[in-house]
Amino acid sequence: HEVVHGEAEASYGIHVGRLAGLPDAVVRRAREVLRRLEKGGRSGDMSELANDLPLFSSEPAAAPAELSAVEETLSGVSPDELTPREALDLIYRLKRLLDD
Repeated sequence: HEVVHGEAEASYGIHVGRLAGLPDAVVRRAREVLRRLEKGGRSGDMSELANDLPLFSSEPAAAPAELSAVEETLSGVSPDELTPREALDLIYRLKRLLDD
């Protein structure tokens, strides 16, 4: 690899963002922005794009819901510390919570 003056031939930033766990809506928006930028255009188009570019302007994230009984039960579990019998009991307890 070497660093040279000029533009890159390709961008892997979106791929890296996806691997880093960015929300799908943000990755889709970034792809659209990149597509528009790669299309090129006049400088006026670029300033219009810059004004329309909030990368994270996607559907607002939903407010976190309350934890379900299953999630609440699991949040206090340390799997590596369970004996086989405790793990089996936990599975039955979780199953009952789901059935209720």
